[in-house]
Amino acid sequence: MKIKLEYVHYMPNELNFGVLYVSNEFKTAAHLCACGCGLKVRTPLAPTEWRLTVSNQGPSLNPSIGNWQLPCRSHYWIVNGDICWSNQWTNAQIAEGRKNEELRRRIYFKEIQHDQMTFWDRIWQWVKNFFT
Repeated sequence: MKIKLEYVHYMPNELNFGVLYVSNEFKTAAHLCACGCGLKVRTPLAPTEWRLTVSNQGPSLNPSIGNWQLPCRSHYWIVNGDICWSNQWTNAQIAEGRKNEELRRRIYFKEIQHDQMTFWDRIWQWVKNFFT
């Protein structure tokens, strides 16, 4: 199955199967689940979420799409417009994956916060850490 890319401002109410809709303004993508169940899959596009890349072959989303909250629990990649099926995850794997996602988010935002600190902010942070 090939996925084609369609840029939109707002997500349409009705999605077509085989189309990855992308709103750059709202930094989100949506498509119908590749398993054929007909349910909508939304993927926020952000440094701590999914990344969209586009080539002549088609769109790619990274990381994989794990529809753990849908009844189908499908798991696949979108790579150059192709659906590449992946293995099902156990509940323990899903929990571990969510834990790792949260850790990546915390690290990302902590680094941003640190990069935005002034010299005096860093001194104050060091003093607070020294006495606590």
